Amino acid sequence: MEKNDESRGKILKVAIVGPESTGKTVLAETLAQHYSTEWVPEYARDYLDRINRPYTLEDLETIALEQLNLEDRLAKKVKNVLICDTNLLVIKIWSEFKYGFCPEWIRNEVQSRYYDIHLLTYIDIPWEEDPQREHPHKRQFLYDLYFNELQKIGVAFLEIKGSPEKRLARSIEAINFLLEK
Repeated sequence: MEKNDESRGKILKVAIVGPESTGKTVLAETLAQHYSTEWVPEYARDYLDRINRPYTLEDLETIALEQLNLEDRLAKKVKNVLICDTNLLVIKIWSEFKYGFCPEWIRNEVQSRYYDIHLLTYIDIPWEEDPQREHPHKRQFLYDLYFNELQKIGVAFLEIKGSPEKRLARSIEAINFLLEK
């Protein structure tokens, strides 16, 4: 399936993906500030705070739909760059990891949604405890799932490692390169 959508050619779309507690949100916020643009927050955080019970596979589907809606709404507001603090690849991997299954429509969206680059955040920053985080000792395993899946689906991605300053500089360098193309 061709990786294309209406926003290709109009705005640069950056998806930040990776395991829990690897700095995705901080990077998304900082990049959005640097480029004076919008960033798409992780809808799951707000949703999980509101349900006040253990989440289910059906909840992941609801989160996926709302994540797409939020991304589409914010994409209409930007002129040059949209920073996404997650995408459906995260939900696909989490669904398969936690439930051993991912709904077909989510797998299809992962294949069909276009992002100019995925920034894959590495596990070299300290784990920060959070009620929504579940697996501090499986970070390398989860990172490997992301790395392998990005290779498998054949999308452009860049590993983001090091200090917050190095992560930001590497990300800006990659985004600037794509903006200049």
